Amino acid sequence: MPYRRTLADRLRRLIAAQGPIPVSDYMALANSHYYATRDPLGAAGDFITAPEISQMFGELIGLALADVWDRAGRPEGVRYVELGPGRGTLAADALRAMRAAGLEPPVHFVETSPILRAAQAERVPQAVWHDDLSTLPDDGPILAVANEFFDALPVRQLVATGSGWRERLVTLDGDRFVPAAGPPVPSAAIPGHIRTAPEGTVLETSPASLAYARLLADRLTRQSGAALIVDYGHDRACAGETLQAVRRHEYADPWREPGESDLTAHVDFEALGAAASRAGLRVQGPAAQGEWLTSLGIDARTDALARSAAHRGEELRTARCRLVSPEQMGLLFRVMGLSAPAWPALGGFS
Repeated sequence: MPYRRTLADRLRRLIAAQGPIPVSDYMALANSHYYATRDPLGAAGDFITAPEISQMFGELIGLALADVWDRAGRPEGVRYVELGPGRGTLAADALRAMRAAGLEPPVHFVETSPILRAAQAERVPQAVWHDDLSTLPDDGPILAVANEFFDALPVRQLVATGSGWRERLVTLDGDRFVPAAGPPVPSAAIPGHIRTAPEGTVLETSPASLAYARLLADRLTRQSGAALIVDYGHDRACAGETLQAVRRHEYADPWREPGESDLTAHVDFEALGAAASRAGLRVQGPAAQGEWLTSLGIDARTDALARSAAHRGEELRTARCRLVSPEQMGLLFRVMGLSAPAWPALGGFS
């Protein structure tokens, strides 16, 4: 049987030939390989997301979008757009809730993984797929969702050293991948409240996330509409390394076997909100996921489903707890709402 070179082998050859690479390049190459070669979701995969925990998550997102569309005057030509739609579970649940509210939009998915596209086609066969935002239709309003999309985009890591802030690179120690301080970074690139942090402090930024946020914001400004971003992260730029790997539902070493585990980092919601505000959008939140879902009526929906299927009562209550409890997903996961200047505010935000 011929030898098959792994991504780790290819990265070792790349670093040996060209020198250390930025953490952002390492993460981008690792996740590109990871998502192109497997379905990572569910008990048999590496992690589970909110839509896979309960139908209620997608239903409430669908109702929130249908509600803002209704209060915007029910404009024609609106489209549902989802970035990184997983298996299509969230979209299927959201679209079902939208139909009950009188909205049946065409569906557009931004997804590059052929394996996940196949899974999405089983649940939402009418979808149209795109590699990025550039090919989306531009002749009508959009209702967009990005659930656990931004956390998988590559981050740049900067590290404080005795000689100032430096870009963090990935190099080799024998056959092992290890992070190391690289070229200097201008102090102006570091937020003022972080510049004097102790040696060894890591700051993460995500130019890829900001680029996507700007493109989405520009779309909403030009075409009108609204968007919901749901992810785990922090409300304000802060120091600290959050890059992590998950494999088989457990934390793994992000510097070992690149491309075989899911690499993510906390989302900087302050930066996303600033990009949206500069484009002229109304920004709401970020709010804690648990508070937002509770405000939208997840308790009433849990009770209604339990009444119609009494045998699922305990399952439904457990799922609700996972989504809203501060000790589980309710606090770490944040929700941000964006709406075009002429559109009303999204529901669920205080």
